[in-house]
Amino acid sequence: MTTNSNSTHIDSNGNMVFTRVFDAPRELVWKAWTEPEHLMRWWGPATFTSPAAKIDLRVGGKYHWCMRSPEGQDFWSTGTFREISPMDRLVMTDAFSNEQGDIVSPTEYGLPAETAMEFLFSLTFEDLGGKTRMTLVHSGMPAGEMREMSLQGMNESLDKLAESLKQPQR
Repeated sequence: MTTNSNSTHIDSNGNMVFTRVFDAPRELVWKAWTEPEHLMRWWGPATFTSPAAKIDLRVGGKYHWCMRSPEGQDFWSTGTFREISPMDRLVMTDAFSNEQGDIVSPTEYGLPAETAMEFLFSLTFEDLGGKTRMTLVHSGMPAGEMREMSLQGMNESLDKLAESLKQPQR
């Protein structure tokens, strides 16, 4: 794999796998996932914003994020950090939630009843001498329209992440 490769594929277990090389140091890419002020710059598909994010970065700690559609609909998610290896690896559950952080059925957001209640995000961060290769494995999304929408939405979010990393950091 070259240092400039970006890819998205479905692995043999049906997981969505996103690999991106960001023109930013690993510490900054890590912060983009683990600090609310960084995450709110990029979370959500291309036309969405992220008006709120809370992150309790510790094993067993929770996060609670919001993405807002151009029409003003909020989509909340929450999860629990299962594994944290600073700058190297981050594993967390992911579920739809309400504004209070309570897990809700995906049907509350108009998704099919067969959509799982919980997913798993596994991220790795590799230092490439000033650049960072990040691999995100999103587990639990069944094949079909929902997975296609998730692939598109995550790719758009990661495009926004790449752009946010180019901006002056506070």
